[in-house]
Amino acid sequence: MMHTELIASVPELLRRQARSRPDKVAYRDAQGSVTYAALAAATANLAGNLQQLGIAEGDRVALMVPNSVAWVVSCLAALRAGALCVPISYDSVPPEISYRLLDSGARVLITTDERMGQLEQILKEAPSVERVILVSRGARAAAGLRYEELVAKPGPTAPRDPDNIDDASFIIYTSGTTGRAKGVLLSVHSMLWVTVACWIPSVNLSEADYVLSPLPLFHSYALNISVLSILALGASEYIMEKYSTQEVRALLGKGEFTVMPGVPTMFHYLLEAAKSDSEGRLPGLRACISAGAIMTAGLNTSFEERFGVKLLDGYGITETATMVTMNWLGGTRVPGSCGLPVPGLATRIIEPGSGRDVEFGEEGELIVRGPNLMKGYYNKPAETANAIRNGWYHTGDLARSDKNGYLTITGRLKELVIRGGQNIAPAEVEIAVSGFAGVMDCAVLGAPHDKLGEVPVVFVVQRPGEAVDAQSLIAYCRTQLSAYKVPEAVYFVDSIPRTGSGKTMRYKLRELLPDRSVRSAQVDKGMPASAIKA
Repeated sequence: MMHTELIASVPELLRRQARSRPDKVAYRDAQGSVTYAALAAATANLAGNLQQLGIAEGDRVALMVPNSVAWVVSCLAALRAGALCVPISYDSVPPEISYRLLDSGARVLITTDERMGQLEQILKEAPSVERVILVSRGARAAAGLRYEELVAKPGPTAPRDPDNIDDASFIIYTSGTTGRAKGVLLSVHSMLWVTVACWIPSVNLSEADYVLSPLPLFHSYALNISVLSILALGASEYIMEKYSTQEVRALLGKGEFTVMPGVPTMFHYLLEAAKSDSEGRLPGLRACISAGAIMTAGLNTSFEERFGVKLLDGYGITETATMVTMNWLGGTRVPGSCGLPVPGLATRIIEPGSGRDVEFGEEGELIVRGPNLMKGYYNKPAETANAIRNGWYHTGDLARSDKNGYLTITGRLKELVIRGGQNIAPAEVEIAVSGFAGVMDCAVLGAPHDKLGEVPVVFVVQRPGEAVDAQSLIAYCRTQLSAYKVPEAVYFVDSIPRTGSGKTMRYKLRELLPDRSVRSAQVDKGMPASAIKA
C-alpha cells in the first residue's frame, strides 16, 4: 500500500505533526533538540521574518550552515516563505560558494558568524545577496541579523505557506565529479514520492524509528531521507555535524537508534574499526542504508556478518530526487546488485548511440522516467534538453539487468577509460583492487598514453600499519581482470577525494597525475601523501 497521504506540502506536514505529536522530539543535534510543536512555531516565525526582509515567492534563499537543527529549521522556513532553498556545503571553498550564489541569484544567505570573515569578499562579488542571517557559532560575534532572534519572535505577517507541491522548491547542486556543478530543480512532490515509494516499503521506515544521520544535509540523499522523510512520517532523528567513526560507534552503542543511512565509505570505516573489538553487534539498530556510490558485494556481506544488521544498498542520483533502485529488507538480494527499480519508476538500459534497448545481461546506459524526475537544471535549458529526451532522463551511468530486474551499475559512461578502443569501467577495476590485502580504499581513472590514447591507473590508500607492494598489486590484478583492464600505474595517497554523497571526484585525482604520459606498466611511490586530503 502506497501512503500517498504523506505526499503533502511542508506547511501541511508541520501542522499535522504539531497536532498529533506536539511534544515528540523531531530533530536533535549535539547542542539541543526541537519538538514538532516548536518546529512548527520556529519555521513560521523565520518564514514571516524572511518575508519582512523582502523575500517574495520564487526568490532563492541560500543555506550554508553545518548539519544541525538550525539547518532543518532554516530550510523548512524558506519553503514556508515561498522561496526556493539553495543548500551549500559548509565546507565549500570560496570559488564554489561564489559560483552557487551567482548562479542561483540568492537574495538571502543564512550562514554562521564564524564564516563572515571568509565571506566578505565573496558577497561583494554576489550582488543578488541583499541580506545575511547569522547563526551563532563559536566565540566570535559578527554584526548582522541573528537567526536566534528571527526564530524566537513572529514576523509581522504570517508565512505564505504555498501548497503547490509540484513547483520547484530546491536547487540542489550536483556533485560536479566531472566539472562545474549544475543546479537541479526538485519539488516537494518528487522528494516525498521517494519517501512513500522507496523508504517506507523497502526499509519499513516509520514514525517509530529513531534515525542516526551522519549524512551531509546539503545533498539530495540526506535532504530526502534525513529531513523530509522524518517530517512526513513523524519520526525522530539525531543529526551529526560530521561523520566520525568513533562518534558513530559511541552513539550506536547506546542502543537508541533503529536506522542509519550512510555512504559506502562510512560503513567501510565502521567495519575496519570493529576488527579490533570483541563486541560484534550494534544494539537496537535494525537496518543501515547505503547510497551515493557503488557498494561492493564483499563490503555488504562482511558488514552484515560482523554486526548482524542488514545493510541495504541502492542507487540514486540528484536528478531523480535520489533513489532509482533499492534492495529490500525482505526477499532476494543479488550480490553486487543495487536492487530493483523503485515502484512506479520506469527504467531502460539502452545502447549508447543507437538508443536500442539491450538484452538482459548486456551493458548499456541507464535511462529513467517517473514522478521523482527533476524539473530541470536551473537556468540551463540546453543542458536540460540534453539530459531529458522524450521524457526519459539519461543518467550517463552504465548498467546491466538480470532477468528478474535486478540492476547492477557497472560504471560511468563519461568516466570510461578507452584503451586502444576498448572500454574499461573504473568501478570494475576498483572492485578487483579492493580485494588485495592492505588496500583500504582506491580509485581508478584514465591517464594519457602515447599510443593507446589512455590507460587505467589506480590511486591506493593503504590500511594503517600495512604496506602494499605495487608490483604485487598489479600481478594480483592480472589474475582478476582481462589484460587490457589491468592498471598501468599505482599511486599511493592518504585519501580519495569524494563528494558529500561518496562519489569519487576523479577530476581532482587527475590533477595529481605526473606531467607525463604513461608508456608502460610502472609504479610510483613518490606521490606526496599530503597531496589530497578528503
